[in-house]
Amino acid sequence: MSELVLTAELNSSDVSPAEFRNAMRQLAGGISVITVGDGERRSGLTVTSVSSLSAEPPIVIFCISRGSSSWPILTTSRTFAVNVLAPEHIDIAERFSGKRGEKGAERYADATWSKLVTGAPVLSDAIAVLDCVVDEFIERHGSAIVVGRVQSAIIRPEPDIDEPLTYWRGTYGTTRKRSDPV
Repeated sequence: MSELVLTAELNSSDVSPAEFRNAMRQLAGGISVITVGDGERRSGLTVTSVSSLSAEPPIVIFCISRGSSSWPILTTSRTFAVNVLAPEHIDIAERFSGKRGEKGAERYADATWSKLVTGAPVLSDAIAVLDCVVDEFIERHGSAIVVGRVQSAIIRPEPDIDEPLTYWRGTYGTTRKRSDPV
C-alpha cells in the first residue's frame, strides 16, 4: 500500500475557502438545531459540530458566526438548547439552516416546542435535548466558540430512537450502512 504524503508550509494560506469547505464536507457529523430566545425574538441554527467538552461539570461547545441572526439573541439571553435531530427532522434542519429564507420565529413552524429549565425552546420529539446556559464566548475570525453548561438533559426513550440525522458531503443521511434499506 502506498503512503500518502502531504506537505504544507507552516503559516501557508494557499487553501481557498472552497477547498476548505470541500475538505470539511468529508467529515460526517450529527445534525443538531441550536435554539435561542423566546416568543417572536427567537431564532436558531443548524449545526454539525456540537461536542462534549467535559462530563463533570457537563459542558458542551459549538461554533457560530457572529454574523448569524441568532448571535445577538444568544449574547443577550445567554441560554440555548441543543436539539439532536432524527431523520424525520430534515425539514427542521433545512429551515434552521437559513437556506430557504425562513428567519427568526418562522423557523419554528410545523413542530412542537416546549421549554425546560433555561426557557430556551426545545423540540418535543428530538432524540436528545441539552438545555444550557452560556459559560463563555471565545471570539475568533468572525465566529465564536460557545461554551455551554448543561442545566438539564432529556433523552427520547430507546424504543422510539431509530437513528440520528447526519450530514456528509453536503447531503443529509443516516448511520445505516449504504447496503441497508432506507
